This record gives sequence, C-alpha cells and structure tokens, in this order.
Amino acid sequence: MHRNIVDDADSISAILAATRRIAVLGIKTEAAADQPAFYVAKYLADAGYDMVPVPVYYPEATSILGRKVFRTVAEVAPPVDMVDVFRRPRDLAAHLDDILSAKPKCVWLQQGIRDAAFAERLADAGILVVQDRCLMVEIKMRPSSRRG
Repeated sequence: MHRNIVDDADSISAILAATRRIAVLGIKTEAAADQPAFYVAKYLADAGYDMVPVPVYYPEATSILGRKVFRTVAEVAPPVDMVDVFRRPRDLAAHLDDILSAKPKCVWLQQGIRDAAFAERLADAGILVVQDRCLMVEIKMRPSSRRG
C-alpha cells in the first residue's frame, strides 16, 4: 500500500490534529438533516472546524449551515486541510482533477467509500488518503481533535 494511504490510528490522529479547514464535497442541505452528508458536516461545524460546503446537487443553495457554498473544491480559498467526500465510489473519478487542483493535505472518503485507483492517484500527488471511515466517529473517539 502507498505510504500516503492511511489506515492506522496514529496516522489518523495526526491528520485530525493538523486539520482546521474541511471542504465537504457532496454535502446535502438542511432539508436532508437526517442524512450523513448533512449531519456529519453539521457536527464538524459544531466541533469548531472551518467547514466549507461543496454540494454536488442543490444548484439553488447559496449557503448551507450559514456558510457560503462553493461549486468546486478548487474554488475554496487555500489552505484546504481536508476534503471530506460524500460521493459513491463510481462518482469519484469525476472529482479527481478538481481535488488535485485544490491541493488539499488530505482526502477523507466516508464510510462505505473506497476506490483504490482514485486513492493511488491522490497519494501519488502527495495527498494523504483515508478510505471507508466516518470522520465524525473518528473525531468523537479523539476528544482532543475537536476545535470548539
């Protein structure tokens, strides 16, 4: 496995300790409050992270959780410490160029999301990649990771 593809607790703790600004790719709006793509992002905002919404759908949405919406990750002003991804594995490739151009330190694929080729491309570009893990669960396991 590529050294930038992370799956151990210590490396995940280090990533979370260094993370302040998180672009949430695939975030849903308040109308979908019961969906992980909304409530995980809300948790991040409530935990003190600088959460930046990057919805894929909802063209009418200009803000989510009171924060300005961006249409691509590359539009988010740097630095982007992490891109938290809520997209089906088959939809990841369409976001690769956008994510690479944003140069985040880490890309976090939420629970149930895994794509070896996508992860390798990001890792080869020097981006840390976590796959198939819930960011909210990992932060809750590490109270020192909360920013608020």
